[in-house]
Amino acid sequence: MGFPDRIERTVQIAAPPDKVWAALTTAEGLSAWFGDDAAIDLHPGGPARMRFANGFTNHLRVERVEEPTVFGFTWQIYGLPDNDPRRTYVEFTLEPIDAGTRLTVVETGFAQLPDGTHRTEYDAHIQGWTSELSELIDFLDAA
Repeated sequence: MGFPDRIERTVQIAAPPDKVWAALTTAEGLSAWFGDDAAIDLHPGGPARMRFANGFTNHLRVERVEEPTVFGFTWQIYGLPDNDPRRTYVEFTLEPIDAGTRLTVVETGFAQLPDGTHRTEYDAHIQGWTSELSELIDFLDAA
């Protein structure tokens, strides 16, 4: 039996898609809810990074930019060496709804991880998306 490869979460946010897009794709937006400090070059192939409170800095590569509906990036996997080429792919899809925006996040690529890292990282990312999306909603509600 293979390891799970995909995490998917959908939330409804009481903010219009342009505000959600800015929270996902700008350094100011990302550092307000996701990392403690962020930088992003918003075009396919562009570099980005997020620094977290625990001191970990994650280096990202922007993969898809289809404003204002799809934003995707690949990022490093915590616990693997910096030079390890394996990454997971995260894609946000924004859909306007009457109440604001339906946001879906899908992260894939966990099946490629070594046994010892897979379960730890998969579980950590499941918990992480739950808390990070909650923080995103709180940030946009306060904006």
